[in-house]
Amino acid sequence: MITRVLTVPRDWSELTPAWMSAALGRAVTRVRVADVVDGTNSRAVVELGYAGSGGPPRVFVKREGRLLNRVALTALGAREAEANLVRHGPDLPLEHPAFHAAATDRRRLAAVVVMEDVTLRGGRPNSALAPLTVEQVAAGLGELARLHGTFWDAPLPAFVRPWRLGPAWAPVARAGFVHALRKLRRAGHPLGLDAGEIERGFRGWARIAAAGPQTLLHGDPHPGNTYTVGNTVGFYDWQLVRSGSWVHDVGYFLTSSLPVADRREHERALLAGYLDALGRRPPDAWRLYRSTPVFGLGAWLQTWAAGTFQPHDICLVTIERFAAAHHDARRDGG
Repeated sequence: MITRVLTVPRDWSELTPAWMSAALGRAVTRVRVADVVDGTNSRAVVELGYAGSGGPPRVFVKREGRLLNRVALTALGAREAEANLVRHGPDLPLEHPAFHAAATDRRRLAAVVVMEDVTLRGGRPNSALAPLTVEQVAAGLGELARLHGTFWDAPLPAFVRPWRLGPAWAPVARAGFVHALRKLRRAGHPLGLDAGEIERGFRGWARIAAAGPQTLLHGDPHPGNTYTVGNTVGFYDWQLVRSGSWVHDVGYFLTSSLPVADRREHERALLAGYLDALGRRPPDAWRLYRSTPVFGLGAWLQTWAAGTFQPHDICLVTIERFAAAHHDARRDGG
């Protein structure tokens, strides 16, 4: 838990030596903001110099993106979640970047997080465009098992929200699904599904995620929110941290990370490996796992419909993986 008090910068130019000194707790004399990328949030690598014995030569900083994205994250309860995790949350017992500082500004719907640049210790960012190997997915599931096992039915900080869909969700989501499916058809990628089926499945998944033993979830463990270091897989981007069923993280990570053929061949063994690492045997584990693809499908259809959160090629390959898993589960009766 980190308790240093910071203001939230309004622009990258406000990451001054004085601000970075407050964030890192040591005297920073030089700041250079590099490699700014704008997506759901705005992100940059920040190079640093020090007055005395130094700290890290680089850190990674995330701050709020454009207003529309901030409003969307607010609706998801995700605008401040990662910053609150850094400031007030428990230690995370899995591979993840070290956190240095965080701050929020509710009036501006803004937040900032300063964290380790994992490339300094050999971390390599992953991407859906370069699928993970079966061995990498097994390693990542082992890390998630450590997280889930530690917080299994344990008290969680008050800011950690459960998965819940309010009554206003259905018509808004259905409209997004209709738009996304039309866009896919125009792009030559029809799914053979209708918006109503996806919306009903998404609501059914939400009930499953809120039932049974609850634990701390990463919430959004697709490949783009992971990195490989040594022989393991780490997880960053915790803005959708939630409480919920273990199966959410497992199904979402496994399905989004593997090519369809590899997932079909290895998913039973990978699930068994996760359960062995967890040290528990939740009832109906396979059935629960097979219910998860409709969530990933719905989430990435909404991302595709919005058009600004993720690159189109990443959306398409991820939708393809979740759609295939959903068709498989529907064909086999779950």
